[in-house]
Amino acid sequence: MKISLNHIRYYRNQYDWSDDPAPSGIDALVEKIGAQLGAVEEVEDLGQKYRDIIVAKVVNCVDHPDSDHMHVCKIDDGGKAQDAERDENGLVQVVCGAPNVREGLLVAWLPPGSTVPESVGKDPFVLGARELRGVMSNGMLASAKELALGDNHDGILEIDEASAKPGDDFAATYQLDDYIIDIENKMFAHRPDCFGMMGVAREIAGIQGQAFKSPEWYRTDVLIETPSAPSLKLTVRNELPELVPRFVAVAVADVTIKPSPLWLQINLLRLGVRPINNVVDQTNYYMLLTGQPLHAYDYDKVRTLDSGDGATLVVRNPKPGEKIGLLNGKEIEPRAEAIMIATETKSIGVGGVMGGAETEVDEHTKNIILECATFDMYSIRRTAMAHGLFTDAVTRFNKGQSPLQNLAVTDRIIHDILESAGGKVASELIDINQVQGREWVHLPVPVTIAFINERLGFNLSADEMKTLLENVEFSVAVDSDTLTVTAPFWRTDIETREDVVEEVGRLYGFDKLPLELPKRSIKPAEKDSLFELKSQVRAALAKAGANEVLTYSFVHGDLLRKTGQDPDEAFQIGNALSPDLQYYRLSLTPSLLDKVHMNIKAGYDEFALFEIGKTHGKSQTDEEGLPKEFERLAFVFAANSKQAAKAAGAPYYVARTYLVQLLELFGIWERCTLIPLKDADLGTQPFFLQVVKPFDPERAAAIYDGQRILGVVGEYTASTRRALKLPAHSAGFEFGLNLILQNPSDGSGYAALPRFPKVTQDITVKVPASVSFQSLFDLLQTELAKTQPEQVLASLDPIDIYQREGDVTHKQLTFRLTIASYEKTMTDAEATKVLDAMATAAQKQCGAERI
Repeated sequence: MKISLNHIRYYRNQYDWSDDPAPSGIDALVEKIGAQLGAVEEVEDLGQKYRDIIVAKVVNCVDHPDSDHMHVCKIDDGGKAQDAERDENGLVQVVCGAPNVREGLLVAWLPPGSTVPESVGKDPFVLGARELRGVMSNGMLASAKELALGDNHDGILEIDEASAKPGDDFAATYQLDDYIIDIENKMFAHRPDCFGMMGVAREIAGIQGQAFKSPEWYRTDVLIETPSAPSLKLTVRNELPELVPRFVAVAVADVTIKPSPLWLQINLLRLGVRPINNVVDQTNYYMLLTGQPLHAYDYDKVRTLDSGDGATLVVRNPKPGEKIGLLNGKEIEPRAEAIMIATETKSIGVGGVMGGAETEVDEHTKNIILECATFDMYSIRRTAMAHGLFTDAVTRFNKGQSPLQNLAVTDRIIHDILESAGGKVASELIDINQVQGREWVHLPVPVTIAFINERLGFNLSADEMKTLLENVEFSVAVDSDTLTVTAPFWRTDIETREDVVEEVGRLYGFDKLPLELPKRSIKPAEKDSLFELKSQVRAALAKAGANEVLTYSFVHGDLLRKTGQDPDEAFQIGNALSPDLQYYRLSLTPSLLDKVHMNIKAGYDEFALFEIGKTHGKSQTDEEGLPKEFERLAFVFAANSKQAAKAAGAPYYVARTYLVQLLELFGIWERCTLIPLKDADLGTQPFFLQVVKPFDPERAAAIYDGQRILGVVGEYTASTRRALKLPAHSAGFEFGLNLILQNPSDGSGYAALPRFPKVTQDITVKVPASVSFQSLFDLLQTELAKTQPEQVLASLDPIDIYQREGDVTHKQLTFRLTIASYEKTMTDAEATKVLDAMATAAQKQCGAERI
């Protein structure tokens, strides 16, 4: 965003040039802008480029005696140049080859010793006094191209006699003794008003503690006079009121298209905008001034496209296959959702982006239509991105200009066009206004003095805050210790108390914050329980040989489907980083399983992976409808066929071992039971239904703590294994870490080891095939707790499950009892007594036979 310091001075001081916005020098101002307004990327000193140029008058002009196109001129510079050679009348001789040089013309003279502005920054060309075909020439009379004020090199620049006189400083006459300050655009992303000179002038006044007053014409209650009997018929139809909340249009007849006045051309050029003609230049000038883009159409070209008795503008979406030629020479097929400005039959512009070539204003134009509209900033941004069209209008429209300024800008540009191009207002003013009831300007914000000072660390009074805000045209009412702040109509960003706090802090200056160290307690900060839990989980699984992985929180819909999950239950990302990252994941297991095949293929025969991460689901939202986040742990164990052949049992038991070891660490395994997944009641936990989808109900179990289901452990469905190319010997588990935090253990889970020798004995029982391992194991664990002697440490571990060939009605299960006393050396007989009690209980309740 380029700003002109002279523009800032002009509008800040209400057309009074006496007060300098940089009284302490440009460096101090730039530093203040950087600290309180926006980062400054570059500062250009235009005055250095134009400092030696003098306005001169051609007093005499004769043909060069030895040239068919050059002229020998005598110019009057008012005696300004000190070292120039003069004749007896004080005139300076200059040889000029321009076809438009003539007596009485005011010109820009570059005296000897000056540098041609066009060459500054390249290879500087310093002029001197030298003979041209035998005639002495002192310096040169410059064209617009040589002055770096355009591309015109056909003749010298002609200066209006009403604006200057011989001897005037050219730079001062056209305000080229100026600094151009380039402020980073993203600093104004939330401030559409600062994409206009007037908005920046207001802010610079505010940060310098000075009051700014907008021009009288810049207000919302403007009344635009229109003829009682319009001579041009104009109709506008808005078919997209949600995307175009306000559309103002008016026709002006009998304009004369010509180059703009030199002052206007220069004003545009120094801000990087190329002059076109006196109508288009006015639309660009007011865009730079107010931040409100405008567009002008050739009325007769619009009318001709419809072959009607008047001109019609229609705001609509493009028709299928419709194409449009743009002002930049390109032809595009607009995206289906683009905002188009069209006649009844054909598109003539991409609304808010660029006009069409067929209706541009050129030297043959006699009647025009002026458009001043407000477009949806998100639609404009998407259209610009889709077609690579990044114009000055797009830069401003995609920040969300206030539609409340449209009439004021329209009224002012009509005034200036009538002044520079002639003509008259020839139609009714059309104002299709959908903004009533919309919160373009937010309601007054009440905020206390204490609220502001506490957050800023200042000690400002109510009057000081009131002055700061009123300097930038806020309305502020003070009632005791409360300010009621009302933002002006161009400020669409002031909504909450915090917005007011930020505004006060920025205007006062954050560099004025007191340099005091904050007071802190030396008491150690409490540890984050979830963070500590994650660290313990990582350490425990790493010690057990597992490897942690980190995958994206987003997954492809195909991965969800391959693991049996429903993508409709997942939140879909509207603007995905990649086609592979379309959905928030419902659980961690699919992400882990997606990594198994690539590791097997890479040569890893046997491995365990785990991940700690967040999941989301549509069925899990808060009272405001926002998605809840769940911290979960997922684990997978996998081995190729070679390693699986060496395994002692099913992969389920490997995953179960990891799970038991982990839950024992947190002291909650004793309260947990494993329920066959096919028998678990998941009806009250719809989100959990998606978590268990990859697991085989016949070969998996739900982890139940007596109150709720914590997670799932087991092997995967055949369809999941096929889809993800998993080895047959794979299993895993997944559960929520927050559930562990909600179920803290009663103690540390630590038990001292007995110092006396331990006794180990096995027991094998034959039970009906219908008896599950888990039910028998739980029974034996319960009986062990009842019958074991006091002051002992005992454990029961599964060893084997075996089914004899030909006997499908029974199976044999082997368990190992390890027991040790804290008081004495135990005997085998004491251990056998415990096993006998366990066998008896198994026989009574399960029909078990001890072998």
